[in-house]
Amino acid sequence: MSFIDDAKHWATMPVPGSARSATQDALYEAMPIPDLAALWCRLQGLGLKDQTEESWGAALYFDHLPHDAPDRALDMALAVLASDAETRVKMMLGEKFMASLVYNHAGRLIDRIEAETAENDRLRWLLGAVHWWAPSRDLKARLARLADEAAWRADEGLRDTPALRVDYASLSVDALARAWVDEHGKPEKDRDANWHALADYERALLDRDSDRALDLVLAVLAIETDPNLLSLLAAGLLEDLIGPETIARVEREAKANPRFRSLIGGVWYHNEAEDLRARLDAIVNDARA
Repeated sequence: MSFIDDAKHWATMPVPGSARSATQDALYEAMPIPDLAALWCRLQGLGLKDQTEESWGAALYFDHLPHDAPDRALDMALAVLASDAETRVKMMLGEKFMASLVYNHAGRLIDRIEAETAENDRLRWLLGAVHWWAPSRDLKARLARLADEAAWRADEGLRDTPALRVDYASLSVDALARAWVDEHGKPEKDRDANWHALADYERALLDRDSDRALDLVLAVLAIETDPNLLSLLAAGLLEDLIGPETIARVEREAKANPRFRSLIGGVWYHNEAEDLRARLDAIVNDARA
């Protein structure tokens, strides 16, 4: 397996684990395709703050659907494309869902896909995003002949271009915290160049200005209480900035701020060096006391 094939495999594999509910899955499996498509569309409008155990269970079902039931998955994708959902919602099919279907089952579905595209411009549009995921040269070529990549790229450009680009480096820490909450809380379908720019800026802070990165964590913590967003903050930016160079300040801030002590409990640090683990353990144990 080549490096690219290996990367495709990992990018399209379903979420592992046993968190799926058999009862919930049975409900979805019994749904008529139009209802299933409508449910999938509704999920695309949920931001991180809107997520519940039920919506997570539904998301897991859809994550596995292209692997477990390719014909039903294609039926659902066609129903979404035929619906009145906004373009941003339909474009979410071009992310993992159709990529998984094409990568794992293009050979099985190719004849049906070719027949469907004869009178379905929206399917040709969607193939413009995913034709290259096919697992063989022959299948890639067959799908590429069907794909309207130019139309897909045009809509992708419209989706990704914000009305106003944000210069995150110029923002005060408080304004940056508000922008962080806004960007990380929005549905994935609404991410644009500003979301990607914020992700790049966070990486730059981690590399060059860990103090400002920690300032940002504390500022977000001061204005946000949603557990889903705070879990993301702990497992993302905070976890990445903690290290030998920052632990002394982390300890000072934790001593003065009970909410920050609790937030550190969401950091996975068990692979760190023994001394750093011990110091973080002391913080976490103090928060639980």
